[in-house]
Amino acid sequence: AEYMGGCIGAGVSLVSACDLRYCTEDAYFEVKEILLGIAADVGTVQWMQKTMGNDSLFRELCYTGRKLNASGALKHGFVSNISSDSDDVINESLKVAEEIAQNSPIAVQGIKKSIIYSRDHSVLEGLDHIRNSNTCMLQSEDVMKSIQAMMTKEKPEFSDV
Repeated sequence: AEYMGGCIGAGVSLVSACDLRYCTEDAYFEVKEILLGIAADVGTVQWMQKTMGNDSLFRELCYTGRKLNASGALKHGFVSNISSDSDDVINESLKVAEEIAQNSPIAVQGIKKSIIYSRDHSVLEGLDHIRNSNTCMLQSEDVMKSIQAMMTKEKPEFSDV
């Protein structure tokens, strides 16, 4: 997700559900539902809590409705990067998207599933999950394409999934 300016209420829920988050210097995030007399109810509590590195701050934001500015969002792990303006944030996120797109789509989906699974399970369960997942991935043609590309120092060409 790329965010410029205010991200309020359900917007925070939407952004929290994204794998990667980038914003501009003027961005802020506000769990404003509390100020309307209701609890955040479309994902903020479930997703934002798991993306921030500070549970106490997360609770404070939910209980008070105060704004989390861009630098605070970066400091506490809610965003990956802050850009100076909208053009920069779009260019940065597109650069990362292009880098991800160069990888095996099977591997990208596999690691995404493993990240989500491991977040909600023990380390041992996460290791078992990735072992089983990689057993299947080793059978894909993407592994051979990746190895051949490394050996020839070329970029691999993957099939669409």
